[in-house]
Amino acid sequence: MKKIWSILLVVAALFVAVPSQAQFQWGVRGGVNLAKASFSGADLKSDNFTGFFIGPTAEFTIPLIGLGVDGSLLYSRTGIKAEGESLKRNSIEIPINLKYNIGLGRLLGIYVAAGPQFGFGLGDDDLDLGEGSRFAFKNSNLSLNVGAGVKLLRHLQVGATYNIPLGKTAEYDGLLDAGEKAFSAKLKTWQVSVAYMF
Repeated sequence: MKKIWSILLVVAALFVAVPSQAQFQWGVRGGVNLAKASFSGADLKSDNFTGFFIGPTAEFTIPLIGLGVDGSLLYSRTGIKAEGESLKRNSIEIPINLKYNIGLGRLLGIYVAAGPQFGFGLGDDDLDLGEGSRFAFKNSNLSLNVGAGVKLLRHLQVGATYNIPLGKTAEYDGLLDAGEKAFSAKLKTWQVSVAYMF
């Protein structure tokens, strides 16, 4: 985590040093979440859960070196599907990515991006296990994005991102009997996105 913040500080310093060359764009980003949970402490098999995300996005780029930062404020729906049960997670996701752009002409380019994503739950589902116990999503989570994509016609971006949780996404909350183990889940998500930048 310290390395991520150090990199972001260096990038911010670069942006301050060359403000006359920097470009700022904003737009709208939306797409599909393809999520699958992996469980710890329980022998459960999960299925894919399909959701969506949408929200405003902004990008700050230094054209001469192709380096930039983008950030978004996304309403996202994802979830866990396992053993006939389905839990939905509605959240606000804030990805902040360091982005490297490679121009392939005036109207085409490719990019790679990576960075942290901060998530905050909005009234998520939980599974009542009886006697005051439940399996529920955590109120907030931190994850890492790694992705790539293409830029078309200066305004359109199409990309794919893999989101890796850096902690538990959901966990058992309640009392345990002797010999019982608490179980938890991590939700790994592929995201396919389209953004239109103004």
